Amino acid sequence: MPEPDQRLFFLLQRAAHRLRIDADRRCLAAAGVTTAQLGALFAVHDQPGATQRQLARTLGLRESAVTPLLRRLSAAGLVAKHAHPSEHRAVVLELTAEGAAALRAARPEIDRFNAELRELLGEQGFAQTAAALHTLAYGRPRS
Repeated sequence: MPEPDQRLFFLLQRAAHRLRIDADRRCLAAAGVTTAQLGALFAVHDQPGATQRQLARTLGLRESAVTPLLRRLSAAGLVAKHAHPSEHRAVVLELTAEGAAALRAARPEIDRFNAELRELLGEQGFAQTAAALHTLAYGRPRS
């Protein structure tokens, strides 16, 4: 029997791609949003009054990538943009009632998705994997 593939970076990329496709399909069916849109909705929910620049930083994206994402979320009525009180070129982002409803609709599917990963990895493996991925993503252990 051949040894399992040890190219960790390749495996992480393949796993992320496969998980993203599955999660997108499930989140679209449950809440009408993709995982990228869901990430933005959670960030706006968690940081009321955030600017587009702050959202980009939170998501680890360039502002140029966040602009069309916010345009779609705004057009769908999930996020509202308001003039920033002191920065004339900035806007403040706010989750709308429809955006909050999309988060609520997606929550059971997110919970099922995580439960499936917990079953695959075991509770300890899930916690260790989450901690390792957090360190890889942010460069510091979870606090």
